[in-house]
Amino acid sequence: MTLLYIVLATFAGGLLSVLVAASLTVGVLTRLVKSLVSLSAGILLGTSLLNVLPEAFESRTAQPQTLFAALLGGLLFFWLLEKVELYRHTHHHEDDGHHHHHHFDAEQAGRGGFTVLVGDSIHNFCDGAIIAAAFLADTRLGFATALAIVAHEIPQEVGDYIVLLNAGFSRAKALLFNALSGMAAVLGGVLGYFLIGGFEGLLPYLLVLASSSFIYISVADLLPQLQQRLAWRETLAQVLWLAVGLGVAFGVSSLLHGAH
Repeated sequence: MTLLYIVLATFAGGLLSVLVAASLTVGVLTRLVKSLVSLSAGILLGTSLLNVLPEAFESRTAQPQTLFAALLGGLLFFWLLEKVELYRHTHHHEDDGHHHHHHFDAEQAGRGGFTVLVGDSIHNFCDGAIIAAAFLADTRLGFATALAIVAHEIPQEVGDYIVLLNAGFSRAKALLFNALSGMAAVLGGVLGYFLIGGFEGLLPYLLVLASSSFIYISVADLLPQLQQRLAWRETLAQVLWLAVGLGVAFGVSSLLHGAH
């Protein structure tokens, strides 16, 4: 049953993002991404700090100092992966307020397009392994982690879709590439289930690595995007969506700890 949960959870992120991208216009997607970035930042931070890390530190087999070292190592690891463009989270598009030069997206999805897709596939594979580790630790934690990843995957994949469209890809081709990239999460989840299942003593460390992924994405990518100078209504909307994300994570945390 756990394997079924993992497959369904990893499949959901890729499927939902493709369905959202396929059903809406680019203009609507552009506005949607802005709100989803704030929402996913709140959910990722809340899930990592309120759910996943506490679960890891409740382990009796791992020392806190060692777990903190794993957290530090995880943050540096994901930074290095992004440094070599193998761990990407794309939420930008032309005229998004970032100071990219003209035709930035065309270059990203043109000669570097397959690098983007490879990077996203590795990112999704890691997400799948993270979901597997969470489900193996606790089914409820697995659902909470999957929710956080799905919340992040939708704006990430929609952002990739917009980049590819701006570069001249057809709608069908952009959706196909996004779908194939998203399916890497299913592979990561299935492999994670079989590989991690035999090493339960590693689960606390894997949960810490999952948290380091969530924290890195939030702090290095999502929150800086929310630092733009905006009109007060847009700023208020950002704060509200961020608060909703934190509220969702807090609610899940209450359910998790209430169930113990």
